[in-house]
Amino acid sequence: MDERYLPKNHRVSINRRETGNISGVLEVVSFDTAQIVLSTEEGGLMIKGSGLHVTKLTLEKGEIEIDGHIDSLTYTDKRQEDKSQEGLFGRLFR
Repeated sequence: MDERYLPKNHRVSINRRETGNISGVLEVVSFDTAQIVLSTEEGGLMIKGSGLHVTKLTLEKGEIEIDGHIDSLTYTDKRQEDKSQEGLFGRLFR
């Protein structure tokens, strides 16, 4: 049987800028009360705000729930992340 990587659905749901549910999460890179940085199926995701807390984390399912005051969500370019993982030889021999 051919096993292929099937991406999870990436979804972000924010309710009243106070709570959020995010799916398609691969890794929690860092977090504190002012910023949460995630690696997702669609690239990096930075969540900024105040009083931020991770209330539930299920990496097996790729899901995270947060609460606090959410000011902004910013994605990094997935293509840029893919290029940075190529390494020196990948960039030299394109």
